[in-house]
Amino acid sequence: MKSTINFGYLIFLSVVAALGGFLFGYDTAVISGTIAQVTQLFQLDTLQQGWYVGCALVGSIVGVLFAGILSDKLGRKLTMVISAVLFSTSALGCALSADFTQLVIYRIIGGVGIGVVSIVSPLYISEVAVAQYRGRLVSLYQLAVTVGFLKLI
Repeated sequence: MKSTINFGYLIFLSVVAALGGFLFGYDTAVISGTIAQVTQLFQLDTLQQGWYVGCALVGSIVGVLFAGILSDKLGRKLTMVISAVLFSTSALGCALSADFTQLVIYRIIGGVGIGVVSIVSPLYISEVAVAQYRGRLVSLYQLAVTVGFLKLI
């Protein structure tokens, strides 16, 4: 018996999963445009400026290390939801940070979300896609990262 493929639904699932890539690209690109304002607000020295920009990568390392374990135990979808919650918490926390330490902590939390989604989104897309479209659909994640970078231009 031949099964039918709902290609529109596959694209929808893939685009939604790839939104994590867009957030990753956007966050990476937008941070450099905020250095001057954040430096003025919190009176940062150059070392602190570097931490402000790079601390999300520290969180990403943590996220990548635990992404596989989380996705195996909780499933891909729930792990992506957790990643979205981490990223949303980070965005809100960064906006409301009263001092530099809080800002760095929230940026690290966002980095954890980015690290998790960078592993789990392409994995999820590859699992829901049928073989004949898998490569094209998984590439949507990297396209979303790139579009996120370009969103500032």
